Amino acid sequence: MSSLAAPAERRLTRRITFFVALAVFAQEATWDFYDAQVPPLLREHIASTAIVGLLMGMDNLLGIFVQPWIAHRSDNTRTRWGRRIPYLAVGMPLAALLFTLIPLTTALPALIAVIFVYSLVGNSFKPIAQALLPDFIEPERRGRANAVVKIASGLTVVVSAVISAVLVDDHPKLAFTVPALLMLVCTAVLVSRVRDNTSRGYRLALTEDTDDEPPQRLRELARDILRDRDRSRLLVVTAVLLFASAWFSSRSLFTPYGMETLGLSRGAAGSLTFPSGIAFLVAAYPAALLAERIGRIRTMTIGMTVFGTSLALGTLVPTPAVTVVSFCVAAAGASGFLINAAVVLWNLAPSARVIGVYTGLYTVSWAAGGFVGPGIVGAMVDITGWRYMLLDIAVVTALATAVILRVAVLSRRRSVSL
Repeated sequence: MSSLAAPAERRLTRRITFFVALAVFAQEATWDFYDAQVPPLLREHIASTAIVGLLMGMDNLLGIFVQPWIAHRSDNTRTRWGRRIPYLAVGMPLAALLFTLIPLTTALPALIAVIFVYSLVGNSFKPIAQALLPDFIEPERRGRANAVVKIASGLTVVVSAVISAVLVDDHPKLAFTVPALLMLVCTAVLVSRVRDNTSRGYRLALTEDTDDEPPQRLRELARDILRDRDRSRLLVVTAVLLFASAWFSSRSLFTPYGMETLGLSRGAAGSLTFPSGIAFLVAAYPAALLAERIGRIRTMTIGMTVFGTSLALGTLVPTPAVTVVSFCVAAAGASGFLINAAVVLWNLAPSARVIGVYTGLYTVSWAAGGFVGPGIVGAMVDITGWRYMLLDIAVVTALATAVILRVAVLSRRRSVSL
């Protein structure tokens, strides 16, 4: 790369990173608020917590089917706007409109119908914005860009909490319009400033289109991963699912752990995870820089080891102060995995024509882990008791670490740097 091209490349990287982070921020702001405020709406009609939980898990279940399909569709879309932007230009405003309708429904069937359609539309563009990163950005710079996107996603928890505190009690319907307006504004900025028909990935896809090979079907892409003798791609997807199981378990089961083991009230137990959220945001960008120096697989391995070890040590002294420190160190370690896992999958993609599918693979395996993980760890807790929940999560983390170590062995055999 010439001395003149390098600054231009860095400017493009910063520009695309900003716009993708903006889009992901808008999407996640609505999802965080959805997770926080839709359960109380359902509770007005449904007494069973199990049914409420089932309805709230509907978006994850839909995502498992919708996201790979729509990502594959976007990979094979060719327009003067590119292959990603058309889906975002239509999907995000439609999702914003549906989001504002959620608190306006008064009957349970209408409420369920609206949240179903919102979940369907919201999942239809969830992996597409993030797929813009590998479309535009060179492999060696993707980690930094993904770190910025993860930071933007993490900040939405704060935004959702502020909206809930300021508006929900007095203006519950108005509160839903704020995340929707954020999405509309961010969509307008993204669509007016980005055309991915100029991206490196889109141009490579057009070049590959001229080879007279028809696009692979989604089923064929899945079969290629399953039958590949190298197994690296399948192992990375498996590691994402396992680590997601550990991560979501540490979040969703923490409040009852704090009540049962630490002797805290419900509110006090729920608030203990806030410092660890800050620790994750602080560690995200350094995790990307570390990966550029020592490799992504090694950084992921170190991060998972820190995550599991910290939780295991937290089991030894079950006090609130030690638990907070344990979770802060664990969250910082988790950033090593969370920032780099998607980048590894992007870099393992065999063609620029399937980047969207590989982004969908990451988001689906992450969502699947979030769906099954708390149940698996919950079953372990039934056997070991709440006192050893953090150790149970560490065991699941150890399985994910073992899978990634296998990927490291395979990459060394092929002399491939991941």
